[in-house]
Amino acid sequence: MRVIAGKAKKRRLKSPGKLPVRPTADRVKESLFNIIGGLLPDSYFADLYAGTGGVGIEALSRGAARVLFVEKDARVMRILQDNIAITGLGAGAEVFLGDAERALAMAMHKQKTFNIIFADPPYRQGLAAGVLNILNKCPVLHVNGIVVLEVGADEEMPDQAGMYRLWRRVKYGDTALVFYQLQSK
Repeated sequence: MRVIAGKAKKRRLKSPGKLPVRPTADRVKESLFNIIGGLLPDSYFADLYAGTGGVGIEALSRGAARVLFVEKDARVMRILQDNIAITGLGAGAEVFLGDAERALAMAMHKQKTFNIIFADPPYRQGLAAGVLNILNKCPVLHVNGIVVLEVGADEEMPDQAGMYRLWRRVKYGDTALVFYQLQSK
């Protein structure tokens, strides 16, 4: 695992070892940032189900102003914190130990909004669609923002989920990135 581009380019990140985490593959991460790159500078980015932090760290390295990392496993969180320290990007990082729903509810309470929300929950458990449900209850996506879900390539995702409309779906082997935008009124 490494940082692909930006300020921390080529820095090696600690891997999760035998912990229950599936890091985003470098080619998927690179494709993601090729798609969202124009939205990244000075953005507020949320990395839900952050794991060891590869995607959120990449966002900081490429110019995001702030990243909220959300991880509920304390053992994985320690590796995430080490990876942030390794890259020297701690000034823009906020780490939340807990689940995505609690983190987004707290963000809503503090009136924080995000330009980009990325979520990579365990595949094929309905959690990706659940993120859209949480966002409908906790509207923390900036008006012109996007939600990106990393899912199993064979996972069905809705074209519409409350306020969110499917914008794009891209497949990479057994992984897919599914992009949603706020529905215009």
